[in-house]
Amino acid sequence: MRAISVSTIPALSPLSIGNVTIGFPVVQAALSGYSDLPMRVIARQHGASYTVCEVMLDQFLLALSKRQKTKHYLDIHPSEHPVGGQLMGAEPEQFALGALKLVEAGFDIIDVNFGCPVKKVLGRCRGGFHLSQPEVAIDILRRTRDIVPPEIPVTVKMRRGIDDSAESRDKFFQILDGAMDSGLAAATVHGRTVQQRYVGPSRWSFLTEVKQHVGNRMNILGSGDLFTAEDCLRMIQETGIDGVTVARGAIGNPWIFQQARALAAGLPKPPPPNLAEQAVVIRTHFQLCTQTYNEQRAPLLMRKFCIKYSQCHPRHEEVRLDMTRIRTREDFEQMIAKHYPDDAAGRCVPREAHGSQEEC
Repeated sequence: MRAISVSTIPALSPLSIGNVTIGFPVVQAALSGYSDLPMRVIARQHGASYTVCEVMLDQFLLALSKRQKTKHYLDIHPSEHPVGGQLMGAEPEQFALGALKLVEAGFDIIDVNFGCPVKKVLGRCRGGFHLSQPEVAIDILRRTRDIVPPEIPVTVKMRRGIDDSAESRDKFFQILDGAMDSGLAAATVHGRTVQQRYVGPSRWSFLTEVKQHVGNRMNILGSGDLFTAEDCLRMIQETGIDGVTVARGAIGNPWIFQQARALAAGLPKPPPPNLAEQAVVIRTHFQLCTQTYNEQRAPLLMRKFCIKYSQCHPRHEEVRLDMTRIRTREDFEQMIAKHYPDDAAGRCVPREAHGSQEEC
């Protein structure tokens, strides 16, 4: 992979989505099971100019009550605007009503998910399945755009097709053209096919084709294989797209946004956060988790995040093991006291540590 030179980084244009000003064009993707309020707030505190909530089903939204166990799905922190709500479903009419629920909750942008490659999602005619049926996909986009107030932008998340066939490619561009005709403000395009899921490289060259196809009629954000600040800037530089959405690369590593901002400003890349800095962020994340859920649920919900944070620790395997045992706040505090006692240096997270989690 070619390294990016700070001296060759062109000035990045600030990103806008419709009438919503985003600013720095490196943002956090929707991450199923991860991008809840605590993760989004932490990302914003570390330089992400925009975040998207984890994807929600239209049926789930329409049935959602204000019970303590589920109300957090629609929680928005005052500090995190602009924030996007992402929606997935099968039926056009129900889909549009689900979008309206996100509007009522206060999300600034509504994002339609046509990208999720998970088998059970495809089997229920949701997510990436819509890339195989352009007429239904475009109907969903039109109905969603029609029901959402005009001042709130609607965007779509897509993969480059169901597979690598010419037919799949044609359907992708048919849906993309339908999105523009329907008045959508932007599209996020993942460089893998639905069939690929998360295996193999993301084809960044396809993003170049997409941006050339839409020109200035629509903003294009790229996705796929963004694990370092250099990756983020290189994708923009190589493809000509308007911005990037960071998924796996941001789990347990919110510093990626700070690092991208520094490089884009022509400054040296900040070093990995030391242990004292890591401890502050992990504790803040835990406190946000407690406030969003409750004292009992927070330790269990934090484990998956703590495991990811452990990748920045020089003794990551030992730390990870202790993090899997967290069950109470006391367990959490003992783990922090044991493994984060000083300001020793952290480490850069290797690519293989990012696992298979991905934006849906």
